[in-house]
Amino acid sequence: MVAAKVRRPTGRRRRDRPLWFLLPGGVMMIAVVVIPFLLAIYISFTDLDQYTLRQWLEAPFVGLQNYVDAITQTALLRSIWITVSFSLITMVLTVPIGVLAALVTQNAYRGRAVIRSLFLVPYVLPLFVVASVWRTMLQPDGAVNSIIGLLGGDGVLWLNGPASYWALILVQTWNGWPFVYLLALAGLQAISIEEYEAATLDGATWSQKLRYVVLPQLKGPVALAALLGILNHINNFSLAYVLFGAPAPADVNVLPVLTYVTSFQSFRFGLSAAMAVISLILILIPLLIYLRVARLDVHDEGGRR
Repeated sequence: MVAAKVRRPTGRRRRDRPLWFLLPGGVMMIAVVVIPFLLAIYISFTDLDQYTLRQWLEAPFVGLQNYVDAITQTALLRSIWITVSFSLITMVLTVPIGVLAALVTQNAYRGRAVIRSLFLVPYVLPLFVVASVWRTMLQPDGAVNSIIGLLGGDGVLWLNGPASYWALILVQTWNGWPFVYLLALAGLQAISIEEYEAATLDGATWSQKLRYVVLPQLKGPVALAALLGILNHINNFSLAYVLFGAPAPADVNVLPVLTYVTSFQSFRFGLSAAMAVISLILILIPLLIYLRVARLDVHDEGGRR
């Protein structure tokens, strides 16, 4: 039996082959990202509402008026402030909790697997389940106020008024710290045992190992977790929607909920599209920082710039 002769691709075909591999992903990217993005920008320049929705291509073109109205006639600026501050405060709280939890479960001991599993419970639960359970506990006669009463304090109106802002931060922190924990734990596992042994031979104490060996090598994973966490918090619609409903109280009227209410309750689709574009610009700031930190501009040979 004569073995079939295998035709090797020519040099030009070999160079072109990776571009064909990218074609399905490129088509999908255009279909789910580029086209909706361009449509959102177009709609943001029109006065599209429930009356012109069926002939949306014929909706009156208003230029930048929706952007002006969004800034001057709606609660957009206050929502941006609430969203950004809520995201930053939550990240400041989740980072030390996640790093401390990773340090606690780094070394092997009896029951470590159970503790690791328990730490991941807030992360694996569906977000609407988390929000529903916390909404029940934060009712005026719920578990949180009962605990405060047992400690001698007065109950708080968590789901309305100024305390609702801190309730949102509390629930997001409870749900988000395991993400920091996972990345910090991965960073700890990447530290070689030789580095610990060298520090021990040099007479380093536990705190000195933590300061000079562990924490410097956790900077990358923790910074990445912080940036991705901020992106997630800014985009988090489900938590505020389930906890407080729509429209949300003024103190927790985050940008995704405001955009949703403008679009699907006020039916001002052009105005809500302008808000969505402004939200995208806001999200691009930490995203560009993330791309810079991750250094995604890798050479073909696998090296970095």
